[in-house]
Amino acid sequence: MEWKNIWLRIFLDMELMKINKLVDLNNLRTAPKLSNIQEKKLLEEVETNILNTDWITIGIMAPSVKRAIEALQSISNKFSSIKFGNIGSLHADGGVFLKANQKTGNVFVRSENGLGEGIIITCQNDEDTKESNTFGPLPLDFFT
Repeated sequence: MEWKNIWLRIFLDMELMKINKLVDLNNLRTAPKLSNIQEKKLLEEVETNILNTDWITIGIMAPSVKRAIEALQSISNKFSSIKFGNIGSLHADGGVFLKANQKTGNVFVRSENGLGEGIIITCQNDEDTKESNTFGPLPLDFFT
């Protein structure tokens, strides 16, 4: 039993080490547990991406609409220029996928079971010649 726990810990530590840049998240179905060092590095990269884009869209996979709204509000609290409307009117049962658009301020939510958990951000640009970048999933509490 003790060897099993040791091997599990080694495996989890190896998995944590693989996440060093935002691009490392792109093939995951659910947000990984991150160390404090990883969170700091990724947050710096997220901030740089957001500050160098015209607007963002956010996708949030969460176990409930309440948890999705909390994650969305944590982003608005972190970045004062990112605000959304109609949050109070959102309703869905069970697991959800929430979609928010900074440019329009619109937020939509639908019931969606079987998804992982996490925040996906796409940095958009007004010029078609500039590429949009999507990264995530980040943990639901990443911006708190």
